[in-house]
Amino acid sequence: MTDAILSELHAETDLVLERVVPVAPELVFAAWTEPERLVQWFTPAPWKTTHAEVDLRPGGIFRTVMESPDGDIVNDNAGCVLDVVPGERFVFTGALGPGFRPQSGEMVFTAVITVTPEGDGSRYRAHVMHASPQEAKQHADMGFADGWGATLDQLVAIWGH
Repeated sequence: MTDAILSELHAETDLVLERVVPVAPELVFAAWTEPERLVQWFTPAPWKTTHAEVDLRPGGIFRTVMESPDGDIVNDNAGCVLDVVPGERFVFTGALGPGFRPQSGEMVFTAVITVTPEGDGSRYRAHVMHASPQEAKQHADMGFADGWGATLDQLVAIWGH
């Protein structure tokens, strides 16, 4: 996939969280792509991710299982890895399951996670693309900025310097 395609922003359907964080790019990338790291930070506390599965090849699985503070499994998502540039970019979607199999569901999106060196840390960018303006608004209203920001804070708390 080309950088130009993945960075093209559609104001009506896309949400973006971008920050410079004091975490080395390779650690940010590892936090997204290594299941044992992903479960440590991926869901805003007091919620938690109890299981993660990542197959870093196009068509591979990207799966997370989330648990509520009451212990209920509330979200078991198995999406599809679309693109990987080691240490720099990770792209996944819930619109497809493993093996590029079409699937539907609530809050289906494609996420482009980009990490670039900046200063002694990283520029982190999560570009989340939705199928419609209504879905993007629903995700924004659910707290996209706060939720994805809180999880990024958790990542920084673990691996920041």
